[in-house]
Amino acid sequence: MEISGNTRLIAHLGYPTTTFKAPMIYNPWFEEQGIDIKVVPMGVKGEDYAQMIPSLFRLTNIVGALVTMPHKVSTCDLVQSLSPTAQIAGACNAIRREADGSLRGDMFDGDGFVRGVLRKGVQVKGARALVVGCGGVGSAIAASLAAAGVDTLALFDNRTATSEELAKRLRRHYPWLTVQTHLRNPKAFSIVVNATPLGMNAGDELPMDMNAITPGSFVGEVVMKSEITPFLRAALERDCQIQPGTDMLFEMIPAYMEFFGLPEVTPEALRRVAKIDY
Repeated sequence: MEISGNTRLIAHLGYPTTTFKAPMIYNPWFEEQGIDIKVVPMGVKGEDYAQMIPSLFRLTNIVGALVTMPHKVSTCDLVQSLSPTAQIAGACNAIRREADGSLRGDMFDGDGFVRGVLRKGVQVKGARALVVGCGGVGSAIAASLAAAGVDTLALFDNRTATSEELAKRLRRHYPWLTVQTHLRNPKAFSIVVNATPLGMNAGDELPMDMNAITPGSFVGEVVMKSEITPFLRAALERDCQIQPGTDMLFEMIPAYMEFFGLPEVTPEALRRVAKIDY
């Protein structure tokens, strides 16, 4: 589909843009459906982000924005309202302009991750889960795991205050949930999540001691640079069931579509037309 004066835009905001996968999923789907919308990668560094957001949403043909690293947390201070999920996560990955001109933020990373886990037949309710990395995506996954009914949720982040603040928000919203911090030993956890950027660059260390993972555990990844990251490869060697980062992306897109008021779509339909190149 040609870009014309009628084309509407969804901005994909983050830095660097070289790892972005969303345009190669959304745009083939829009083209197949005859929807004149394009997802456009827009590289913006942290120091320029706050100034850019108000200007972006003055565009008359903007549908909304997808937000990725490193801006998910800082976005919360740049919108006028947040969904409950975004409030708990302390981060958001989607922005839209409301009828009154205000900006609304929401967070779908966690929903996408958990929907993928459930579709694989994994028991989430009553499970013990470990989330390593408590930034934007890790906080969202933790919030959605709590909403899905895990019994125990362990959190680890190199920034101690980050994991502690997330734990406080989780306990406030889910007082019955057992929340642990400063723990990244995966032993005895049935769900283990790498929510750090480790794996995006060659030579990155693994986010935890893979020899301690209980064989048969469910191991999920958020890094999308490759389908099978070193972390997931190590999990497979421990006979674990895995979920690549791209699964989370395909699962969350239907929620994005609803948020932006666009036609419904299924993960299967998106996979059929996607043009992801690893």
